[in-house]
Amino acid sequence: MELNGADIVVRCLAEQGVDHIFGYPGGAVLYIYDAIYKQDSFKHILVRHEQAAVHAADAYSRSSNKIGVALVTSGPGLTNAVTGIATAYMDSIPMVILSGQVPTAVIGEDAFQECDAIGITRPCVKHNFLVRDVKDLADTMRKAFYIAKTGRPGPVLVDIPKDVTVATCKYTAQREEVALRSYTPVVKGHQGQIKKAVQMLLAAERPMIYAGGGVVLADAAPELRQLVDLVGAPCTNTLMGLGAFPASDDKFVGMPGMHGTYEANMAMQNCDVLVAVGARFDDRVIGNPKHFAQNQRKIIHIDIDPSSISKRVKVDVPIVGSVKDVLQEFNAMYAQMAVAEERTDPARLADWWKQVQTWRGKECLKFKNSTSVIKPQFVVQKLWEVTGGEAIVTSDVGQHQMWAAQYYGFNEPRRWINSGGLGTMGVGLPYAMGAQMANPGRDVAVITGEGSIQMNIQELSTCKQYHLTPKVLCLNNRYLGMVRQWQQIDYGSRYSESYVDALPDFVKLVESYGHVGIRTDKPADVEPALREAFTKYKDRLVFLDFITDQTENVWPMVKAGRGLTEMLLGSEEL
Repeated sequence: MELNGADIVVRCLAEQGVDHIFGYPGGAVLYIYDAIYKQDSFKHILVRHEQAAVHAADAYSRSSNKIGVALVTSGPGLTNAVTGIATAYMDSIPMVILSGQVPTAVIGEDAFQECDAIGITRPCVKHNFLVRDVKDLADTMRKAFYIAKTGRPGPVLVDIPKDVTVATCKYTAQREEVALRSYTPVVKGHQGQIKKAVQMLLAAERPMIYAGGGVVLADAAPELRQLVDLVGAPCTNTLMGLGAFPASDDKFVGMPGMHGTYEANMAMQNCDVLVAVGARFDDRVIGNPKHFAQNQRKIIHIDIDPSSISKRVKVDVPIVGSVKDVLQEFNAMYAQMAVAEERTDPARLADWWKQVQTWRGKECLKFKNSTSVIKPQFVVQKLWEVTGGEAIVTSDVGQHQMWAAQYYGFNEPRRWINSGGLGTMGVGLPYAMGAQMANPGRDVAVITGEGSIQMNIQELSTCKQYHLTPKVLCLNNRYLGMVRQWQQIDYGSRYSESYVDALPDFVKLVESYGHVGIRTDKPADVEPALREAFTKYKDRLVFLDFITDQTENVWPMVKAGRGLTEMLLGSEEL
């Protein structure tokens, strides 16, 4: 059948099983919006800013393992979306972003609302396409979805000139799987490497398992849990990997890195065999690479992306492949060889656990609560109690993000949605929108600060239009908290431009959008306010403005350039 380009876009989205797209219209995409108006295969969510469209599509993907889709117009529509695209790229989130472009005849002539979408996004996408002929549109759309979800996932941009959306051509539904000769990601791990790694782990006296966001992206949490149980080793999850291994399990030692636990960091530094699974030895995880390399240990690294292996830390046994596939083979071989060959000396493993428990005894996350001022950690703990640890929690970026990661115990993957690699302020509310669209009926909580929330606060309007009901917990300390903390520690308490002294009345502001606002400044009122939000106002968006201790810092802390064992455990060590 003959279809125009806009109708082909809509047919391809339906063909890929898309249920929701997030977008904002403009001149270059109006034919696509006209085609959306005439279909009922998927629902379009009108955001109030293009950045929020991409963040919402990002969280839709993170919380569901579906491919998030965003639609923006040319020029400023595309440039407004770049922050969201870069955020998804850093965290390897599978997404497809459709951008409008000026007509092909005027590309390169500085036409109204023209920008070089391909050049601008090239550093922060897995791949991008400019479609110049309507005959190529359907195949390009299919390639975009295939590339986004295979191998190491990531965002793919399809830039579509306006004349391509109105031109017509014959359309044929997809009949076979997409195959690209130049793109064939490795899925199965090398058997020899897996065997070598299993033998190394069987001989370990102080084994440690370090798991990252790749486990979550690959839906490999069951396989990770089996591996940890087989080995009997302590397990640490990165910020992006929280929930991949249950926080309630005794073998979980917390998050590693800059604001990780004492026991996780000490175990990472002092183990003799470290198994890295879907993690990339980020600077916020291992601190100074030279310090990390001081201790002799063997490193096994499992990752879908060969470029991530030995990038920052030299490894002994690299295994390239899908985390899920590799762990399935690894676990089967480990169980088999553990019977045939001598395993780690149980007494040595017991000694290792005694040492880990000694480090745990530091109780590095213990804080002094107060009856007069709200401690932010206390709010997160109460949120966990009120929701039974079952909520999907999104966060913005800053101190509140770290407290959420430290004090809300995630037992399942895809319940913790935050910007890890790019550290993007303003993601929390649009993340909640995408997560709730993907998971209707689930409790969704946003943990934010008074600085971050104002970056995309206009999305309160989107929530009103589509009856989205997240509970927004603003840990309001009247500072850009993480900036203030660093200024206190590294800049002689010179608080340059980190104090926020012109805040709105958040209760009145959210009420003007038609939502519920609750302001709380007493510790005794924290739990009642949360219970009211999640019960009485279950079907409403509730903004809880918690006035918290301005002086509270995130501990432990590894200062930039320091090693994992050089932790500050509290303000008394400053």
